[in-house]
Amino acid sequence: MSTDRPHAGPSLDYHLVRSAQGDHEVEGILVEEFTRHDDFTTTGLHSAGWTPSAGWWSSASLSRGLRTDPAVLARVVPIAHADAVAAYRRLGGRHLPSEAVLRTYFRDHQAFATAPPLRLGPTQPPEGFHERRVYRVLFAKDLRADQVATLRTVWRTTDGCTVGSVAGGHREILYELTEVLRQHGLVLVTTERFS
Repeated sequence: MSTDRPHAGPSLDYHLVRSAQGDHEVEGILVEEFTRHDDFTTTGLHSAGWTPSAGWWSSASLSRGLRTDPAVLARVVPIAHADAVAAYRRLGGRHLPSEAVLRTYFRDHQAFATAPPLRLGPTQPPEGFHERRVYRVLFAKDLRADQVATLRTVWRTTDGCTVGSVAGGHREILYELTEVLRQHGLVLVTTERFS
């Protein structure tokens, strides 16, 4: 498997960074991109931050704190690309750079420890697939009860199965599920494969 590839999907991950004073004032923007093996497991993370006063800077320490420090996590809110464009303009940055330009600000790649999938024995793959894959996607923050109920509805397929039960065969479905959870305010930590 090759490593250090950007994740599948249309865009980078964007976050608003709020003031440490607790007043919910937006101080800047954090842009991240996970690197992955071909099977979608996480190999590392690129990131860059922007504030009106400092411009673009390496945000490796902010990205680490986001996933390990509850105080930092409380200040960061996942947002869509359109919201990042609006926030950048509102903070005086005019036009948010293209994703190609944003990637040039990624200077401190954080490599993640990886291991091959744990194979517990032969398993029967779903019909039409060559293998069964089991993933674990870890997030920071918690969902409220109403968000959990909404997600249960969203993840139902037409045949009554949950999307999560077939996601191992579809890289794009796994990406879409991750994006849905980001839209509900969770912060992606890593994606691991168990089989």
